[in-house]
Amino acid sequence: MYSQVEHPAGGYKKLFETVEELASPVTTHVTGRVPPWLRGSLLRCGPGLFEVGSEPFYHLFDGQALLHKFDFKEGHVTYHRRFVRTDAYVRAMTEKRIVITEFGTYAYPDPCKNIFSRFFSYFKGVEVTDNALVNIYPVGEDYYACTETNFITKINPDTLETIKQVDLCKYVSVNGATAHPHIENDGTVYNIGNCFGKNFALAYNIIRIPPLQADKEDPMNRSEVVVQFPCSDRFKPSYVHSFGLTSNYIVFVETPVKINLLKFLSSWSLWGANYMDCFESNETMGVWLHVAEKKKGKLLNIKYRTSAFNLFHHINTYEDNGFLIVDLCTWKGFEFVYNYLYLANLRANWDEVKQQAEKAPQPEARRYVLPLNIDKADTGKNLVTLPYTTATATLRSDETIWLEPEVLFAGPRHAFEFPQINYKKYGGKPYTYTYGLGLNHFVPDRLCKLNVQTKETWVWQELDSYPSEPIFVSHPDAREEDDGVVLSVVVSPGAGPKPAFLLILNARDMSEVARAEVEVNIPVTFHGLFKKA
Repeated sequence: MYSQVEHPAGGYKKLFETVEELASPVTTHVTGRVPPWLRGSLLRCGPGLFEVGSEPFYHLFDGQALLHKFDFKEGHVTYHRRFVRTDAYVRAMTEKRIVITEFGTYAYPDPCKNIFSRFFSYFKGVEVTDNALVNIYPVGEDYYACTETNFITKINPDTLETIKQVDLCKYVSVNGATAHPHIENDGTVYNIGNCFGKNFALAYNIIRIPPLQADKEDPMNRSEVVVQFPCSDRFKPSYVHSFGLTSNYIVFVETPVKINLLKFLSSWSLWGANYMDCFESNETMGVWLHVAEKKKGKLLNIKYRTSAFNLFHHINTYEDNGFLIVDLCTWKGFEFVYNYLYLANLRANWDEVKQQAEKAPQPEARRYVLPLNIDKADTGKNLVTLPYTTATATLRSDETIWLEPEVLFAGPRHAFEFPQINYKKYGGKPYTYTYGLGLNHFVPDRLCKLNVQTKETWVWQELDSYPSEPIFVSHPDAREEDDGVVLSVVVSPGAGPKPAFLLILNARDMSEVARAEVEVNIPVTFHGLFKKA
């Protein structure tokens, strides 16, 4: 039994309100002027169904996947949305109950099945959700909605129709994959996933999906594992949300947030638990950073170590004069992050969360610098010689490289999260600007732009308005890194007669260019992309 105390900005609850899909696109009401060069579709993904009949989902990561699309054409904007017809969604709608266990919601067994049938079904393997509510990415000419399991869902980006479920396990050796792959300009896709090998040997496999070839064969059929990172704990892999990629290197940050594999394989089949119950912490390990040569698929035999932090999103990674620069959005304290995961549906006592959040070390955007050329004669010295950073890397007598970061952004009680950059031109390269979502005690209440060199920031904020991850769209004739617009879906239940709108900001100074208002509420969205016309 819990007592719930609301966040002071109570309108945030609209972010977690069940909505209906639309039969066809609707016209938005535009104020301001949509840039005529902005042509294409903003595709977003997130939860849209928070209960099935009388059964509620207990976590934001459990709501059933809803695709959103804003179309831009000749200054006009339309909005459309449809639920993804995953197995989890279709079976729930058919049986009128939650059928598949999600991240924070246990699916109670069919009452028609007795304990013996449940017991034997356990030995057939864990039934993993395909609820593709986290992100959307292209593979060849196709588009896929995804979560963090081995299932991705092929969709039609024009109609938002669901085409088919795809099991990555049938193509490469992974038991799941992140929702944050890297897409190179030629269409090559890189991703990372856990791999459970022989004798429960754990590893993290980097998979590569090549671009579409002249024969038009599905690129999935040519998927391959290009390198394997070892796991620091035999039975407890670290949770992996994202990774770094440059022209020549792959960077994997192994954090102390662990998944208890034995509990994962058995818990809800026998005990009635969920995914979230399988998380635990091993902060004594600190953080291990692993690096591999991208083209050779060879691990670097360098032990990079630093103090414990937790990680969701990489901002960017690039090479500079014998160093790897790794920029991250970090969180301190396992309990703090666990509560962030737990309270994403904001069902617990708000005052208790606020007190813990204010006591905990604040989340930070950080820069780590990894030297690639090591000389044992430099033991005890800081190896970082780049003039523009205060980050250090000290070679210790045990041949580990101890890293201390440069703080790029640290706001009291505010996290800079969901970072985006001018990815097409600056992904994996030296860059200046990143755009992010400001979280005020877990509630998104502002959009931020950060100059990672000068630390200068720009902010868009409006009373009782809750924006989503900002997406940068470059001007087609851009000469500067920040020449373009930033797009964000904003829920605004108290600001006017229309409950939500698509916000268009000038990426240079974060000033408003236009907004496209809709007559319907739009629940929270996680990630997405802009598909050019």
